[in-house]
Amino acid sequence: MVLALLLCGAVLVLVLVGLFVFGLRRRLIQRSGGTFDCSLRWNVPADEPGTDGGGKGWVYGVARYNGDQVNWFRVFSYSPRPRRTLERGGIEVLARRRPTGEEELALLSDQVILACTVPRGTRVELAMSEDALTGFLAWLEAAPPGQRVNVA
Repeated sequence: MVLALLLCGAVLVLVLVGLFVFGLRRRLIQRSGGTFDCSLRWNVPADEPGTDGGGKGWVYGVARYNGDQVNWFRVFSYSPRPRRTLERGGIEVLARRRPTGEEELALLSDQVILACTVPRGTRVELAMSEDALTGFLAWLEAAPPGQRVNVA
């Protein structure tokens, strides 16, 4: 009986420590400012332009501006490093659209999807709020002189 209580107590402490570290990571990511909620779908097939792809492949995350880069972090992760880094000069905006079908369930409400390409022709879709989209497009357009930026 005592062993079972000790085991339950240890599991409870581990769960609480895990939740604390999880929250601390999110706080450290947001500490420097310039963050926004941003779901990501990486390597979208080229034969799916403007389609919802069944709402599959979306990963909820937080993006942070870092000079000429946007660092993207998975929300449900303990890693302190960004999962993806997008260079401002390598992002080409193709189109924007509203979520359709199952995407409406996979994404946060009132998000806009921005279809982009990044170096090596990889298609990426970013889902963010209207306010975050305005900031993201302004950040893209504010590139230093001589840097190629294509905003649709």
